[in-house]
Amino acid sequence: MRGENIKDRGYSVRIHINYRTGGIKMDVYTTDRIRNVVLLGHGGCGKTSLAEAMAYLSGITSRMGKTDDGNTISDYQKEEQKRHISIGMSVIPIEWEGNKINLIDTPGFFDFSGEVEEAVRAADAAIIVVSGKNGIEVGTEKAWDICEKYNLPRFVFVTDMDIDNASYKNVVSDMTDRYGKKMAPFHMPIRENEKFVGYINVIAEQAYCWQGKDAVTCETPDYSKENLKLYRDTLMETVAETSEEFMDRYFGGGTFSEAEIRSAMRNNVIDGTIVPMCMGSSLLCQGMYTLLDDIIKYFPSPENRQCAGINLKTNEIFQADYVFSNPKSAFVFKTIVDPYIGKYSLFKVCSGVLKTGDIIYLSRTDEEIKIGKIYAMQGNKAIEIPEIHAGDIGAVSKIGSIMTGDTLSTKAVTVTFAAMDIDQPYCVKRYKVIDKTQIDKATQILQKMAQEDQTLRIVNDSENRQMLLRGIGDLQLEVVVSKMSEEYKMPIELSKPKVAYRETIKKNSDVEYKYKKQSGGHGQYGHVKMRFSPSGDFDKPYEFSQEVVGGAVPKNYFPAVEKGVAEGTQRGPLAAYPVVGVKAVLYDGSYHPVDSSDMAFKTASLGAFKKGFMEAGPILLEPIASLKVNVPDGNTGDVMGDLNKRRGRVLGMTPTSAGYQMVEADIPVSSMYGYCNVLRSMTAGKGSFSFEFSRYEQAPEDVQQKEIEDRADKVAAEADADA
Repeated sequence: MRGENIKDRGYSVRIHINYRTGGIKMDVYTTDRIRNVVLLGHGGCGKTSLAEAMAYLSGITSRMGKTDDGNTISDYQKEEQKRHISIGMSVIPIEWEGNKINLIDTPGFFDFSGEVEEAVRAADAAIIVVSGKNGIEVGTEKAWDICEKYNLPRFVFVTDMDIDNASYKNVVSDMTDRYGKKMAPFHMPIRENEKFVGYINVIAEQAYCWQGKDAVTCETPDYSKENLKLYRDTLMETVAETSEEFMDRYFGGGTFSEAEIRSAMRNNVIDGTIVPMCMGSSLLCQGMYTLLDDIIKYFPSPENRQCAGINLKTNEIFQADYVFSNPKSAFVFKTIVDPYIGKYSLFKVCSGVLKTGDIIYLSRTDEEIKIGKIYAMQGNKAIEIPEIHAGDIGAVSKIGSIMTGDTLSTKAVTVTFAAMDIDQPYCVKRYKVIDKTQIDKATQILQKMAQEDQTLRIVNDSENRQMLLRGIGDLQLEVVVSKMSEEYKMPIELSKPKVAYRETIKKNSDVEYKYKKQSGGHGQYGHVKMRFSPSGDFDKPYEFSQEVVGGAVPKNYFPAVEKGVAEGTQRGPLAAYPVVGVKAVLYDGSYHPVDSSDMAFKTASLGAFKKGFMEAGPILLEPIASLKVNVPDGNTGDVMGDLNKRRGRVLGMTPTSAGYQMVEADIPVSSMYGYCNVLRSMTAGKGSFSFEFSRYEQAPEDVQQKEIEDRADKVAAEADADA
């Protein structure tokens, strides 16, 4: 961090130069001059505003945009501008002091966690943004956890310091209590009359006061000296622990030069043993200059990170490691499908140098593709670049076969990198296209949106005659509906999905059914006697066999009888749900030498099935899910109480991590609707869950009766609609 007078360094001139070059073209940067930094934090903590301030300071824009005005670089989608929140991740490449910083802005709302996972995959370091007003929030903890998961070096930047009740000291204290002494404040704010007037550089022990956009040296206030000594002593202890020489010098009363401190700090930041804490005001663009400098000084370039894949030809480890001399390889971490700007595939070069006109190999489709133009994405703006080096982030456009998660390499050295760990979507809703003539077109649009958002799934539930949307949460699905209506002019409706109930029997029945029809000429005649009983196998709809003797029913009609049974199991007699676990035995009947036919015996068999099913103690089976809920210790009682209300059976609890328990339960799938929102409400967003289908069980009598009544109304309505 520098304390020089910004004005003396030609700050206004640099803005003009970068605005001119950055607005039209972008230079090519070698690996050592690249920093890939993801912005993480709770929704509304100020990530987008921070990115906007840094973009403005670097000269990308001539004025700072605001999320409330809908004119920021990263929030370019119409839904983002309408809702004043980030929905998708976006990349903002910034040129700073001869280096390139790829800032990756991410959503803070949990419904868009897939965007965060994609962004983190491309990052080499992170800035966790914390509001000085709101302090540590759930999103802060999740940001820290994802940094731990991917072993990302990180800063904590405390924003909103221009707000009266913002407290940097409280955030430092809370972060230290939660994550230990690795938290290292690099700055301290100077406040006078409840205003943010400057900062203290802890390493240099020098205070600076704001004069407009400039920072000039000033005296350290007396009230700050005690905390300054405390913060600096913590830093010195950390520096001393980096080597025996430093340790001896420290305990011998010696001191460290600023260069030694910074060198030790860089190593500690890269290996994660130190997490610097900085602060500023995005609105006033204060603290941005030092933050950008610190990103270059302390964060690793890609050459300090490791990256490995598999050579598909040799099955050996391919150490890409962002080395420019290695064979070309890249990983596609994001797809943008926008009705206004088209399709872009964002990738990070893992090794080699990709150039315009290169031939790359896509192993998933076994095809070679010629790269057209290569771009650096600046929000939704594509800046053409001739080549892109290992470790850098770029994009190609309109190559339909490339998808998120693909590896791009050469046919000579075919490489694949590990797939991304994307959250599974458990929020499910049924959707209907308002204009039924546009169903196919709507499906195509949704599939495009699913390419862009890996947590969005489109499912055709043919058994229940419904189309389903799966997502992380209700907000995500609401955005999909809004996009469909406003951007694609294809309105859809969401509703509660049908549950995949099943029907079966628990008793035996013996029935006879005769189908006889005469209408002049050849008639129709089919006569069957059949027994029905439970098979006990819920994985199969039915088991069919015959015990006919004496040719009462000719063999050539046996397949027709089985077809009647098969048709009957598709929509059961009880509530029109699929039938499972039924054993059907044809043991007698009769036929007519002229009027009998396959159709007649199929119809007779279907009639016998319906009659025999209803006489054999029909019951409704409901799907049961195995549920796992990860919640803080203090919320386990509320969670278990809620599961009991949902007819869940709690099986036990297991500690998972500090302060968290995994609650395991069996629960009817019908009780899971809306659980995502309920769990978030009960746990203040800290809880998470997963579930998978386990088995079918008999539904309680009240549930069965209600479902039969509701289903009758729905089937009638569907029949009217189809007509």
